[in-house]
Amino acid sequence: MVICGDDGLAHRLAVTLDAVCGEAVTVVLPSRREGHAPEIAALHRDPRSPVELLVAARPDEQTLRAAGVERAAALALTYRDDQVNLTAALVARSINPTVRLVIRMYNRQRGEHLERLLDRAVSALGRTGDMALDMSTTVLSDTDTAVPELVAAAAVGQGDTLQVDGQVFRGVVRPARTPPQSADLVTLAVLSGAHQDDPASEDSPETPGEEGTQLLPDTVTSYHRQFTHGRLMLEEVTHHHRPEAPQRDRRRYAAWLRARLAHLPWKVFLSREVLSVFGALAAIVLVLAMATALAEPGPLWKSVYLPLLDIFTMGDPATDESPARRVLQLLAGFAGLAVMPLVVAATMNATEAFRQASVEHPPAEDLRDHIVLVGLGKIGTRVLAQLRTTAHQVVVIERDPHARGVALARELGVPLLLEDAGAPDVLDRARIRQSKSLLVLTRDDGENLDIVMAARESNPRVRVVMRLYDDDFAATVSRTMRASYPDATTRSRSVSALAALPFAAAMMGRHVLGIMPVERGSLLFTAVDVAGHPELEGRSVHQAFRENEWRVLAVGSAAEVASAGPTDTLGGLRLDRPGFDWRPAHGRILRAGDRVVVVSTRRGLDFLMTGVQPHPTAPRA
Repeated sequence: MVICGDDGLAHRLAVTLDAVCGEAVTVVLPSRREGHAPEIAALHRDPRSPVELLVAARPDEQTLRAAGVERAAALALTYRDDQVNLTAALVARSINPTVRLVIRMYNRQRGEHLERLLDRAVSALGRTGDMALDMSTTVLSDTDTAVPELVAAAAVGQGDTLQVDGQVFRGVVRPARTPPQSADLVTLAVLSGAHQDDPASEDSPETPGEEGTQLLPDTVTSYHRQFTHGRLMLEEVTHHHRPEAPQRDRRRYAAWLRARLAHLPWKVFLSREVLSVFGALAAIVLVLAMATALAEPGPLWKSVYLPLLDIFTMGDPATDESPARRVLQLLAGFAGLAVMPLVVAATMNATEAFRQASVEHPPAEDLRDHIVLVGLGKIGTRVLAQLRTTAHQVVVIERDPHARGVALARELGVPLLLEDAGAPDVLDRARIRQSKSLLVLTRDDGENLDIVMAARESNPRVRVVMRLYDDDFAATVSRTMRASYPDATTRSRSVSALAALPFAAAMMGRHVLGIMPVERGSLLFTAVDVAGHPELEGRSVHQAFRENEWRVLAVGSAAEVASAGPTDTLGGLRLDRPGFDWRPAHGRILRAGDRVVVVSTRRGLDFLMTGVQPHPTAPRA
């Protein structure tokens, strides 16, 4: 597999493909000194790592041929320049039409066009079936890769994540003698006694035995060893339903409406600016009314009415009236020209301030065990949409009233504070002391850290998840926060760390949905069409299970899954009914028209997809 790039994502991806997936990797670096090139070069120097290096200024045709793209299974383009990635992808497809392309793109629309263009070139070859999937083009962005893990980390804590049909799952370790949870779907592994807290540890026995880790154990083994060993379970984090605001009956809604009206910021219309402008207007009207009363004797209302018409330029010219009246009309017109722009500006400012303040929806006084989300940008909006598919309450803080996620928060009825989270008392208004998790997703690393430290002062035990752009900074912050607050969970993840596993899964083929590291090996989650696979077709879900090799997790009709497109979206996420049944009956028969989600070892996936039994001496994943 070939990787082009020298940033944190390229480094993390090389480590993942080498250590987790066991793939041979060649990395193309623009330089040996810039970015994360020194760390990638250190992988090359490690005698245990088969990572190869190629230094070239640009990923042109000569460079890609030298990197071995002609015979490569997959190529990842992780440059931060969309144009460079796009050009390299087109060149690579011309060199090797069957190479799998995984491209990092910041412009989502351009990425979708590129994906369709390059996949159309694959279909022109006349390839069908799983091979066509292996020759696919996958375009990923930071948003695509970060959201599922951020949601899982805030909702339930640590664990590798999997996203299918917009639904998030997590691998969670259950200690020995822990009863099953309602969200648990299946036992992925029974852990060795030395690794019950860290299933990704590499210091495990070489071969699984009674005291070693067993991947994909049978039901009997899983049941008996749950009393003495920890288990790695697949847990359902989010559920498929459209996030909606809580339903209220008429009485509650009326009470809520009265409370909202009472708390609306009417005082903005009594600000110093508004009072000054309208006070000046009233003084001008009073002076002109007194002058009109002296020049044109008559009722009092007429003395006030006529100057108002003149100021607002609504009266008829006083050509047939006395000279004094004509002079007063001219003075009123000039006064109107001077004061009316100020009146309009003050009114619009007050109205805008009222509108912005009215958007706020402070949390209830009795709210507890909720998640505080700071930042409603691109990632924050999608995180909010998925968090609302969990059972957790959310409070949002966003200082920009025009941020893309504010409208979504209002639609969902989520408590919202339009203020700077770093300002005094804002976190307290979000009830940070009573919350269970804090998600900080602003664009400024320093600001994120300031908010987290302020939250820790208020609630030392709150679970913290923050997104940081710099990989080294994220690792340093995480270690420091854990040392300072050992009883609390702190996760500071860079974008590259969040993106590495999804990129690695895409490089192994679009049918690979995700990768979950477990000790020295990994588990692969794969979408497979039942037709043409004798190990699946015609068998029940129970019969299709092979111990330590693969297990069917979910079943759906291939036609329904394919047609379950994003017809109903909110914040860029699928919110329609899923195509897969994640709790299928063990007796359900798998037929040719079905598509299944399978969790497997690498050895098991090779056999399932090719029908060729691996060599018995081959190492088990």
